[in-house]
Amino acid sequence: MDAEPLRVTCAIIEREGLVLAARRSENGSMPGKWEFPGGKIERGETPEDCLRREIREELGREVRIRSALPPSLHRYARFAVLLHPFVCGLDSPDGSVALRNHSGAVWLRPEALPGLDWAEADIPVLRAYLHSLPGKIRTEGREGALPEGRPAGAQSGRPAEAPA
Repeated sequence: MDAEPLRVTCAIIEREGLVLAARRSENGSMPGKWEFPGGKIERGETPEDCLRREIREELGREVRIRSALPPSLHRYARFAVLLHPFVCGLDSPDGSVALRNHSGAVWLRPEALPGLDWAEADIPVLRAYLHSLPGKIRTEGREGALPEGRPAGAQSGRPAEAPA
C-alpha cells in the first residue's frame, strides 16, 4: 500500500463532563463501529475548516475548537488514514444533534468510552484524549480496555452509561 493516506478530521466533542460518540451507519464501511464524527479534508481546506464543515453536515451543529491532539496514522488493509483530532465544544446547550450520517450517538463519561466497539483508526485518538485528561484515565489492564489492536467493548447501541 503506497498510496497517500486519506487526510481526515475528527471532533472529540465535550459537554458538561461528557463526550459524544457516534455510531457508523449500517450502510457504510465499518458498520456499527463507534467513532468521533468528522470527515475527509478537501483540497485547499485546513483541518480546522474541514472539521467545522463536517460537523455542520453530519450533526447540524457548529463546534468551537478548544485544542488539537497530535495527528494519528492508521493503516487498514486497503488504505491508510491520517486523522487530525480536535477537542471541541458544541453550540447546542442541550447537546442535541441531527444524525445525518450516523445510526446513533451517545454522550458518555470519558472513562466509559473504552467500552464501545471503536473503529480502529479512532482507538489511538481515544487513547491520546484519555491520557490528556487530568488524572489520565487508564486504557489498559481492565474491563473495556483499549488494546493495541482491536478494542474490547459493547456491541449494543446504547450503553448503560448513556443518558436518556
